[in-house]
Amino acid sequence: MLTFDHLFIALIIGLLIIIILMLYRVIKGPTAFDRLNGLGVIGTDTILLLILFGFLNKRVEMYVDIAIAYGILGFISLVVLAKYIESKGGTNR
Repeated sequence: MLTFDHLFIALIIGLLIIIILMLYRVIKGPTAFDRLNGLGVIGTDTILLLILFGFLNKRVEMYVDIAIAYGILGFISLVVLAKYIESKGGTNR
C-alpha cells in the first residue's frame, strides 16, 4: 500500500536528480548566466527538500523556518553574484 511517505521519498529522489543535473550546469555552463540560473534552481530545490524532510519527520514547522532562512540567504547571494558579474562586464566563456 502506497502512503504519503512513499510519495515524499520519490519526490526527494527526483529533486536530488535535478540538483545533480543542475550541478553539471553550474560547473560546465557555457555562460555565467547559465551558472547563475543553475544556482537558483539548486536553491529552490533545496528549499523543497527541506520541506519534504519536514513532512517525513513530522516537524514541518521547524523545517519551514529553516527553509525561509535558506531562501533569504540564497536570494541575497544570487543578487550579489549578479551584481559582481555585471560589474565585470558580462558573459564569461
